[in-house]
Amino acid sequence: MYDAVGDVVALSLARPDDRDLLPALFETDELDARDDRAIAALIGKCDAGALVMRGRSMGLSVALEHEMPPVPASLGAKLAEGTPAGDDAGSGKPRRAPRILDLSALWAGPLAAHLLWLAGGDVVKVESRTRPDAMRQGDGRFYALLNQGKASVVLDFADAGDHRALLALIAASDIVIEATRPRALMQLGIDAARIVAMYPGLVWVTITGHGAQGEAANWVGFGDDCGVAGGLSAALRAVTGRTGFVGDAIADPLTGIAAALLAWNCWQTRQGGRFGLALSQVAAHCLEQARAHDPAALSAGLAAWSAAIGRPFPAVQQRSIGPVAALGEHTRSRLAGC
Repeated sequence: MYDAVGDVVALSLARPDDRDLLPALFETDELDARDDRAIAALIGKCDAGALVMRGRSMGLSVALEHEMPPVPASLGAKLAEGTPAGDDAGSGKPRRAPRILDLSALWAGPLAAHLLWLAGGDVVKVESRTRPDAMRQGDGRFYALLNQGKASVVLDFADAGDHRALLALIAASDIVIEATRPRALMQLGIDAARIVAMYPGLVWVTITGHGAQGEAANWVGFGDDCGVAGGLSAALRAVTGRTGFVGDAIADPLTGIAAALLAWNCWQTRQGGRFGLALSQVAAHCLEQARAHDPAALSAGLAAWSAAIGRPFPAVQQRSIGPVAALGEHTRSRLAGC
């Protein structure tokens, strides 16, 4: 996080190409994009609001400490109506486990699919043959924790045959989880609104950084900066007098939990449709709920977090991890069943 004129700016440079955009962001050819001190000095000379808007238009993940996204009355706004599912409640047969298609990557979406797997769902993780989940290159244990038990399918989304295979997998699913900006989704030839109208009971959950509609739908967002956009860092400053990130990319796990709960409830009540969750809005919603429930506990938690900065996380008992499929291990078998 960096001081700028008028506010504090959170700038995430998580992707390999993000730093390549910094000279254009600051309109200079003299910046060493690997020099964090030089970056901080340039940010300090910029108007915070203008810098954030320019960064977002360029595809950078950036936020203001004191911006607050609109907090929806309830999370999971319906973006498109679906067709009601048939009711088999009177058949006397137990309802089968839901079939989940995980088209997401990194943290929030895979966590949602993992939680649905823990609840008994059959999860298929689909990745691009040319751009698989970047989390595979990070902490191997963390990737395994989120993706254990999922069948693995790889497809070339530019190939017509693989595109038909993807549509067949969607048609065979009860729940689809994706975290793609709308523009990119349409470029893949996927019209989510049309699809949920075609298949009775299909629950489609879209996870974005800042919203699934309007200008904010195409803003990039990661867990840390979306937590800032949701007001968590401003709340930290109000309690402790200093800013900082609250939690470790906390908007991701919060959104993963919210997405799993939303998807499960919609599947159980046969509410088909497309639903949207934004990381920054989930963070803002959770902050609002914590203030309403126990403001003293919230303040104590923020104070404890601030006091712990620079210290290692406490040791916790780690959950056991089951089998993790090799990339593309189930492509042939799963496509054969569609």
